[in-house]
Amino acid sequence: MKIALIDSGIGLLAAAAAVRRLRPDADLVVSGDPDGMPWGPRTPEDLTGRALDVARAAAALSPDALIVACNTATVHALPALRAELEPGIPVIGTVPAIKPAAAGGGPVAIWATPATTGSRYQRNLIAEFAGGAEVTEVPCPGLADAVEQADEAAIDRTVAAAAALTPPGVRAVVLGCTHYELVAERIRAALRQPGADPLRLRLHGSADAVAGQALRRIGAEPAPDAPPTGRLTVLGGGRVTELPTAARAYVEGRLLAGVTATR
Repeated sequence: MKIALIDSGIGLLAAAAAVRRLRPDADLVVSGDPDGMPWGPRTPEDLTGRALDVARAAAALSPDALIVACNTATVHALPALRAELEPGIPVIGTVPAIKPAAAGGGPVAIWATPATTGSRYQRNLIAEFAGGAEVTEVPCPGLADAVEQADEAAIDRTVAAAAALTPPGVRAVVLGCTHYELVAERIRAALRQPGADPLRLRLHGSADAVAGQALRRIGAEPAPDAPPTGRLTVLGGGRVTELPTAARAYVEGRLLAGVTATR
């Protein structure tokens, strides 16, 4: 079994690690675009072209499924990716976990990039899935870039700025950018209220859901106790390379770094 994931940078680490935990025997292909990151500020046409390029590089290695591990790429490029790759390779997109966050009751905040915050796409998701819950959209300028560079000071600064915009009564926070899942515990700590039970605040990412969906699309069951025989191939701009140094700053990156690499 082989699962491929695409993103411009290391935002795909969370979903890749989730696949690894569900199926340690699965081979992984992670395909990025170091020369074109970040994708967020690009036009939809430019982003779609670049996403197709990295997806084609991954598809050349014959994966059983491909995960678009980027919210922005899912918005703009998913139809083109599915048109080109399916039905041969199922393509799984990443959508902010608004529905499960709202189902838990209480006010919800959505942390997202400035381009996504207030967008028609996100507003439509809120209207469809929030179920009448009170929702606050929180822009997080610079946070994805800080995570991409593993810049500790910038992460602290941008997380604190977003936390200051988050209402104190929020019970659930949707991590609306895949990069944010890599610093989820730092986000939780920044939002913790004095005297409050930290378990009352729930963070909702997409990594586990998309990993599970990828397995379902290919008819595979989770097997977390399977032997850890899966291999890792890293592509950057279509070329075999190494995991970026910044990836090792995160638990998810270190998990993948311990997987046998292919060259």
